[in-house]
Amino acid sequence: MAQLKIEQIKAFLAVVRAGGINRAAHMLNLTQPAVTSRIKSLEDTLAVQLFERTGSGVRLTKQGDLLVGYAEQFQQLSELVEENVMNTEGVEGHLRLGISETIAQSWLPEFVTEFHHTFPKVKIEISVDISAVLRDGLLQREIDLAILLGPISEYTVENVELPEVDLAWYRAMPAPDGSDMPVDFATTPVISYAKNTRPFRELKAELFKRVGPQVSLFPSSSLSACFRLVEVGLGVAALPRSIGQRYVTDERIREFDPGWCPEPLKFSASFLGEPKSHLLEIAAKLALDISQDHI
Repeated sequence: MAQLKIEQIKAFLAVVRAGGINRAAHMLNLTQPAVTSRIKSLEDTLAVQLFERTGSGVRLTKQGDLLVGYAEQFQQLSELVEENVMNTEGVEGHLRLGISETIAQSWLPEFVTEFHHTFPKVKIEISVDISAVLRDGLLQREIDLAILLGPISEYTVENVELPEVDLAWYRAMPAPDGSDMPVDFATTPVISYAKNTRPFRELKAELFKRVGPQVSLFPSSSLSACFRLVEVGLGVAALPRSIGQRYVTDERIREFDPGWCPEPLKFSASFLGEPKSHLLEIAAKLALDISQDHI
């Protein structure tokens, strides 16, 4: 019998977990024919049929169902070898990274630099989106590591909680004539994160409680746009101080204190616990280390 190969085992488990070859191909960053070829090669090696093709995808045969447990042990052993024996510089693969824009505009460059230094042969694909989209992508195995507003309360997900991100209120610089009216939330638009985000919902609830339903909220999916809208005087905003400080230093906007501020943002580096991945565990720990340096 020909030798089993880890690439065949990974393709087999990916099809099992994804429920189909197309989704498995996306998970593995391979083409559909490549995954099909690996499954066929594995079936030829074992001289059994592992999947039955159905109208909605694939279904394990009896032999395929028996193989799942052994394949998981095979993959776990491979992970242990990678963790305890292999030099990280020799690890190859692909990391699909999903990032909240708050992190993308803060410490993402440092994270990618350090990760690439640790795993120089691992290719990185970065997607920046709102946390709700990143969460769905992670659960659907379209993202390997999501750094997002978390943690994710799913038993399949491992969460490494990151330091909280403080918010501060910002407004435009004073007018050239020196006039500087106090902020009236009842008449001044409040610029915020996108509608379907936790910061928007929490800010909206707090403003309605403190000011009333007459508050005008301007949601935006772009954090840089939020700062720009504040700069041109369209409204005020409660945004991450770690990012806003450079705008303040450049005298483009300024902080103000209305006597209250939304709660800090809580982020996590989240990844699926199965299959166990030494690479993802290191990446999540690295995210924690880098984020702590930016407190």
